[in-house]
Amino acid sequence: MKKKLAFALLVMLIAVASCSFTNKSFETSDKDKLLLDLITYVLEKGHYQPKDINDDFSVEVFEDFINVIDPTKRYFLEKDIHEFEKYKFQIDDQIKNTDISFFDLVHERLIQRMQEAKGIYKDVLSEPFDYNSDEKINIDYDNQPFASTKGELKERWRKQLKYATLGTYDSKLTDEEQKKTKDAAYKAKSVKEIESEARASTENTLDEFYDFVDELERKDWFVQYINTIVDEFDPHTYYFAPDDKEKFDVSMSGKFEGIGARLQKRKDETTIVEIISGGPVWRDKRLEVGDEILKVGQEGEPPVDIVGMRLDDAIKFIKGPKGTVVNLTVKKVDGSIEIISLTRDVVELEESYAKSATVKKGEQKFGLINLPKFYVDFEDYNNRNAATDVAKEVERLKEEGAEGLILDLRDNGGGSLKTVVEMAGLFIKDGPIVQVRSSGQRKEVYDDKDERIQWDGPLVILVNELSASASEILAAAMQDYKRAIVIGSKQTFGKGTVQNVIPLDNIVRSNEHGDLGAIKLTTQKFYRINGGSTQLEGVKSDVVVPDRYSYIDLGERDQQNPLPWDKISAADYKPWEGYIDYEQTIANSASRMALNSQIKLIEENAKWLKQQQDENVISLNYSTYKSEEERMKKKSQYFKTIQEYDSHLSFESLKYEKELFTQDEVLREKRDRWHQDLAKDVYVEEAINVLQDLKSNNIKETKLASVKG
Repeated sequence: MKKKLAFALLVMLIAVASCSFTNKSFETSDKDKLLLDLITYVLEKGHYQPKDINDDFSVEVFEDFINVIDPTKRYFLEKDIHEFEKYKFQIDDQIKNTDISFFDLVHERLIQRMQEAKGIYKDVLSEPFDYNSDEKINIDYDNQPFASTKGELKERWRKQLKYATLGTYDSKLTDEEQKKTKDAAYKAKSVKEIESEARASTENTLDEFYDFVDELERKDWFVQYINTIVDEFDPHTYYFAPDDKEKFDVSMSGKFEGIGARLQKRKDETTIVEIISGGPVWRDKRLEVGDEILKVGQEGEPPVDIVGMRLDDAIKFIKGPKGTVVNLTVKKVDGSIEIISLTRDVVELEESYAKSATVKKGEQKFGLINLPKFYVDFEDYNNRNAATDVAKEVERLKEEGAEGLILDLRDNGGGSLKTVVEMAGLFIKDGPIVQVRSSGQRKEVYDDKDERIQWDGPLVILVNELSASASEILAAAMQDYKRAIVIGSKQTFGKGTVQNVIPLDNIVRSNEHGDLGAIKLTTQKFYRINGGSTQLEGVKSDVVVPDRYSYIDLGERDQQNPLPWDKISAADYKPWEGYIDYEQTIANSASRMALNSQIKLIEENAKWLKQQQDENVISLNYSTYKSEEERMKKKSQYFKTIQEYDSHLSFESLKYEKELFTQDEVLREKRDRWHQDLAKDVYVEEAINVLQDLKSNNIKETKLASVKG
């Protein structure tokens, strides 16, 4: 369906372009101007909610572009910004006239300041750092002014480099202490020698970084400018340069090679926003969403500091061939610093498919299906897809006597819309599942037209802040039908938009510049069958259960320039036959959660994590640094008791899978690990409690028993 949508949009754009060529031409010998003209034209004609390119837009582009290329404010001086400001209200006019003089000025000055920075950091690192002084650094660069003089800029560099070197200094001191402990005859290096080595390590890292920067071409920086403009429309619209388009095509094919994590730039930090099932990070279990990658080292080489680096450049250091080792220096969600070594690999696709288990509580047996994403083979839908696989698992669980079903959509980032509609149809007789609207178009309603119900028993859906897009559609539909109880975070991610990839070459009649890349464009919006959009608000859980991400900025509402929430008319649907005592079941669950000590501990952890994230002032005194690190370790250890929880539920693989274990020990180990994690999962435990309530609160069954009596 997505291919059809992309083709339809492309036809529309070409048709519009053809009609407009008498007044507008894309013919220019300057590739940069051609790209700017093309992309703004596509945004204007094809985006779901085009923005007015006016003075306000100009100011936003101005501020965001400066922030993108100098996030830590260690290149530009205040006088540079004043010089740039003559364009602050003119960028909108420049865009319309394909004038790139603002970019030219800023780019030229950036290259100049970067060359000067090489001398600054060499000079700063030639002098020892005094880690006994009571000095602090504020890393909230957004709220700091640009340096007014070169002396002030050098002082900013000094503090930033002292901060960057502190961790290396500490690890080298610790290493010397350990060597001395192991071997009494070992002659430890002096503190002075260690401090000097730490500075040399930082200098080497910066040398490598600037060698890399020197290889960047003007076109690489221009892509950043283009994407600053594009990003003002919404966070999911993005321009792919030709090389990036190839990488995107590979990722969409399901072939991931690297560490198996999706990264995003937040301020000057490279943050993990998604862990890909089956990848090295997923298997290793030490990294999690919200962790920040500070340094990247190849095996046997010193690490490179990526703080403040462009995301594309940082990713080039992190990615690499299968079998190679990458050493990541990571600031964990709890604020602690760890060095984590990972062997790059191709993601095991099997781990992104649906899997199920039976759950026993006393004499009762329930079923759990975990769905990491709504996958589909676009070339051959019947080959394998999420809806068909879940249907098979439901049937197998029924055969094994499951009395209730949990569908686990936590961390599920979405996928194929067609599979969502089909999957929802497994649990209801028929009716609408989701509404989709294009810009200026009538809404389209996607229905389940198959009257068969594969599962008519109690149903619980588990979600969290990382359940997005297609996950939200399914959870919303089941909630609107009052077919399932949704348990999880206060709300899901809140991505209620649809994107299509448009190759720019297809819009230009003749192109002398080679591959122009493509633009991923937001073209539609999802709406629940009750009329409300899932955009921003996501799906609000029936039973809200805190998790460690409850207070951290992760959702669509925390992205830059998200589209707003709105509402359209509801579809024609009837709630599930009304035989479940829905309200009483929710009230019972909420009461249990309020008294659950494990839930209270998780919420305490969530609040502490938020507090750590909000801490912007950091001591550069080594004694203070160590005492703070020790305090954080103790607190972190305290919260590790969360992993010791025991629900006393027992989990088993299904019969067909057990038969595979005799030939596949790796699969057995994976499932054993999964079951161990489920047994510690308080959310799954509560889902089982809810399933029991749904069964006992089944008004229809109660009435039938009364009639028979």
